[in-house]
Amino acid sequence: MKKIAVLASGSGSNAQNLVQYFHFDHPEKEIAISLIISNRSDAYVLERARKLNVPTYITDYHSFYNTPSTFLKVLSDYDIDFLVLAGFLWLAPPYLIKAYPGQIINIHPALLPAYGGKGMYGMFVHKAVIANGEKESGITIHLVDEEYDHGNILFQAHCRVDENETPDSLAQKIRLLEQGYFPKIVEAWVNGTFPQQPLQSLR
Repeated sequence: MKKIAVLASGSGSNAQNLVQYFHFDHPEKEIAISLIISNRSDAYVLERARKLNVPTYITDYHSFYNTPSTFLKVLSDYDIDFLVLAGFLWLAPPYLIKAYPGQIINIHPALLPAYGGKGMYGMFVHKAVIANGEKESGITIHLVDEEYDHGNILFQAHCRVDENETPDSLAQKIRLLEQGYFPKIVEAWVNGTFPQQPLQSLR
């Protein structure tokens, strides 16, 4: 069994989608979401995890950044093999990237390298995309390095931005892409079935 920890700071819809896919829809995949981690005690992702019977852990800034042994011990206690950032707003520290080389991915609600970086998340992304008159947006799944939204891209999927688009309607389109593709890309990544070149972007 390959074990994943999902890190999230907010609602946790992607975390729930991964649990649904691997624990209920496809338990034969032998991939488990073994831990859900948040940096906010009031994040709704923790409530989702409890309802799904997935263990949770709340980290604080000091232990996450300044006491690596604390955070790494939690991951070790749960035998975590891979980390998935799904709406986690803190930058991964160097010790974590070193401990899990090539084993941390992130999903971003835009077509990187555009609309990435610190402060670009959720509705802030969708508002910027619409304000700049973009004709399309989408999702990007990428490896995590020591910069925000910067690591090698594994996969992108696109959607149209219509003339009358609102941040809410665009968010719904992005959510559908996330639900449709994220679990399958995580599965391919965990199983090492990606080609050497990034998957071709889908439109």
